[in-house]
Amino acid sequence: MNGFNSNLLDGKTKLHFIGVGGSGMFPLVQILHAVGYEITGSDVNEGDIIDRERAMGIQVMMGHKAENVHGAELVVYSAAIHPDNPELQEAERLGIPTAERSILLGYVTNTYPHPLCIAGTHGKTTTTAMTVQILYDAGKDPAAVIGGKLPAIDGYGRYGTGHEIVVEACEYHDTFLHLVPHVGVILNIDADHMEYFKTMKNLKMSFRKFALLTQHTVLINVDDDNTIAALSGVDRYVRTFGIERSADYQAVNVREYRPSFYAFDLNVHGRIVAKFELGVPGHHNVYNALAAVALASMSGCTYEECEAGIRAFRGAGRRFEFLGEVNGVTIADDYAHHPAELDATLSAAKKMDYKHVWAVFQPFTYTRTERLLDDFAAVLSKADHVVMTEIMGSRERAEDYTVRTKDLAAKIPGSVWFNTFDEVVNYVMTHAEPGDLVITLGCGDIYKAAKKMMHWEG
Repeated sequence: MNGFNSNLLDGKTKLHFIGVGGSGMFPLVQILHAVGYEITGSDVNEGDIIDRERAMGIQVMMGHKAENVHGAELVVYSAAIHPDNPELQEAERLGIPTAERSILLGYVTNTYPHPLCIAGTHGKTTTTAMTVQILYDAGKDPAAVIGGKLPAIDGYGRYGTGHEIVVEACEYHDTFLHLVPHVGVILNIDADHMEYFKTMKNLKMSFRKFALLTQHTVLINVDDDNTIAALSGVDRYVRTFGIERSADYQAVNVREYRPSFYAFDLNVHGRIVAKFELGVPGHHNVYNALAAVALASMSGCTYEECEAGIRAFRGAGRRFEFLGEVNGVTIADDYAHHPAELDATLSAAKKMDYKHVWAVFQPFTYTRTERLLDDFAAVLSKADHVVMTEIMGSRERAEDYTVRTKDLAAKIPGSVWFNTFDEVVNYVMTHAEPGDLVITLGCGDIYKAAKKMMHWEG
């Protein structure tokens, strides 16, 4: 399955994006706007991304209406958009070509000589952002498609004139199979999006197909058993990174230089070539940094440039992002929405010097919540206090499922849940004490609750 179409944008100057406020859409909007395409878009919720797009001069309409696509020469939509969407239906009626976001991403990616595509169940955004930081600071002028905001480039993506485009490659609905990487990275493989993949065998097969689409090198985490199994005997040049097992790029002497922040030495072919101190918390980020450094070095960066880039990296937006302090309470926000990600974030938070850790969690999709209910309960219980919202269904409709947040709350002693962000914010900010850490968690719009906390005046 290769969705690259070299003629996709031939003769087209006016593009319309359905769901233009999504983090996956925004980098494409930034790149295509930079090279002169006239872009419009629609969405159902206001947000930071839409504010930024309007500041770029892009017309964004609230609500999905048939007339929004009038005048467009190509309509782009995300995988979360239902086929009965009025804009999609109007495009079909008028004969306007349509393309799912991943098709357009494949097109944009393949206009660059060296696409660096970073896949994996966990860590994609951070690793992509780290790689871009190194290349950008080294003067390589990379293009980028990132799932979170990188302060160094002031956005989720950028147009670049260099050879590299660094792309976050998502496995959801096999969208990463529309890419043709120069170097493909697999950080790890874990059970997620199982409503689509059904079995681990299917999931591993998709990652294997991704590896086979890679043209030059596949870079894999040698410590991840699922990745090793998925790529067994694959007919590609494979290079490895890891900590526990011998690897081409191996972190040795891994140590905490302050609570939850790690340093390591990089061993390449038996020789220490660089020393790194991470500016983002959590042991899992050692793996992300290894992958980023390996990618950057393959792209011509010196190890000194890699050290400088990692030293400068302070995280991507919504990846353990510290927002500030209110009445002595520290507010942070994180995208974690799978038990393994929550575990990594809360484990790091608990090792920091805070009185109590508050997990404010918004479950995302009914299928994931139902399938992993016990796992969510176990990892959330690591926090001192757990506050939750109702499940954000996204592409799933509530009436089609029976699971609700109350079912998760019943498994977490002392937890509470509310229907609105105002109720969540009021509860947390009237109960949290000076010296506490409050971290909002989830891939939906829970970040809005964190922002409300930052403006708390109760």
